[in-house]
Amino acid sequence: MIAVTAALVGFFAFVIMRVTTPQMTTLFTDLSVEDSSGIIKDLERQGIQFELRNEGTIIMVPKDKVTRLRMKLAEGGLPKGGGVGYEVFDKSDALGTTSFVQNINHLRALEGELARTIRAIDRIQAARVHLVLPERPLFSREAPEPSASIVVRVRGALEAQQIRAIRHLVASAVNGLKPQRVSIVDEAGQLLADGAQTDPDQQIGDERRTAFEKRMRKQVEDIVSSVVGSGRARVQLSADFDFNKVTQTSDKFDPEGRVLRSSQTREEQSMTADNNGQVTVNNELPGNQQNSGQTAKDQSKKTEETNNYEISRTTKTEVTEAGRVNRISVAVLVDGIYSKNEKGEQAYQDRTKEQLDRIATLVRSAIGFDQKRGDQVEVVNLRFADAPSTAPISEPSGFLSMLQFTKDDVMYFVELGMMMLLGLVVLFMVIRPLVKRILASDEVAAAISGVLTGPAASDEAPASGQPLLPSGAPSAIDVATIQGQVHAQSVHRVGELAERNPNETVAIIRQWLTEPAK
Repeated sequence: MIAVTAALVGFFAFVIMRVTTPQMTTLFTDLSVEDSSGIIKDLERQGIQFELRNEGTIIMVPKDKVTRLRMKLAEGGLPKGGGVGYEVFDKSDALGTTSFVQNINHLRALEGELARTIRAIDRIQAARVHLVLPERPLFSREAPEPSASIVVRVRGALEAQQIRAIRHLVASAVNGLKPQRVSIVDEAGQLLADGAQTDPDQQIGDERRTAFEKRMRKQVEDIVSSVVGSGRARVQLSADFDFNKVTQTSDKFDPEGRVLRSSQTREEQSMTADNNGQVTVNNELPGNQQNSGQTAKDQSKKTEETNNYEISRTTKTEVTEAGRVNRISVAVLVDGIYSKNEKGEQAYQDRTKEQLDRIATLVRSAIGFDQKRGDQVEVVNLRFADAPSTAPISEPSGFLSMLQFTKDDVMYFVELGMMMLLGLVVLFMVIRPLVKRILASDEVAAAISGVLTGPAASDEAPASGQPLLPSGAPSAIDVATIQGQVHAQSVHRVGELAERNPNETVAIIRQWLTEPAK
């Protein structure tokens, strides 16, 4: 009985403690050893109950204190994120520190700050950054380029735009680092970005085309779904881009647009005499007077005019950037119309050609249709494999809205139900049989004692003083031998109790046999 009582007390104490224990929830996950140690010290100082899981990387606290504890720990700078930032210089003694140690601390701080910034991006759980900042060798004209490698642990998968953002973020934070020199690897060892890539134009073009197709597809789906219903239209869009950059320069001259720039006029006049070709001394003497009647003179006059005109000139330079849309092709699949017939069954009906033409007109307007460019739009009506559900989804309201339990609440109620069920099982399967057995033993002992200690038993007791115990079936008991002092009903009851509890009967008889005679 002592062992059973102790077990019951321990069981019900466990149930009470389990029920009264506050519901625990996650405070932080993926903690480093330093952050976990600092948070545990702060919780112990505040006297708050906590649990450690997954080798200390997860800390559980009461659910009603999570928000306050996170704000309190954030005030103290916890968690730090498992990396060393610029706070490494807060406690360092600059006096006596070598330049090598200072450079190493600066590199550690830069890597830690970049890792913290990368972890702030959505879908990234943890990040680690390694920077290589080589020094320029002596007597070298070319300095080696820096590089970086990043290891990230993500939830799901990163988009191409997010990977490019991480590369440019790191490259902008490190002097002289180019985005092409940053390599990114995930926790599964998959290469997300190649640090040896030298031509990122193709990747940028693919991302631009994908973003354009996604945006245009969403616009078409929104406008078509508003007509045919949500989930009853499928849109596929393909865009052909030209990523060649073209620069064209042209000069145009206008012959009609003349403007006089400068004008120059030149006149020349000359006179010569004819001496018939005679050369004499008299003709060469100065002051010689020749016979005017015999001399013939030749006169000439020359006028020259030069005009300079400017002709109108137009110089035009055109630069066509990469990423021109050459062609857009759109395929739209719409479902038909569902209605109920006379029998109440769901019937399908195709859409008319007029409705399809209107939908096609809306699609052309949404994508900026250009026939010269060769765009194509096809709208087809086919029956979908799964018919839409006509039953409306009713939202709970009133009292039912209060029964919207979370997963934690459901698990808590299930745990309480299991504890109550286990308590009832112990009560009816262990305690109740024990109590009935104890009460039955006391009843058997009292009945046998009343039978054997009566007047008849004392008169016919043997000389040895030992009590008389009736044996056999109740029919074998001679009622006359006990001289009417014991009724047949009592004897019959004692016999039944003895048959049902033979062990207790034998124990009582043995106890009486060991007692001294009175």
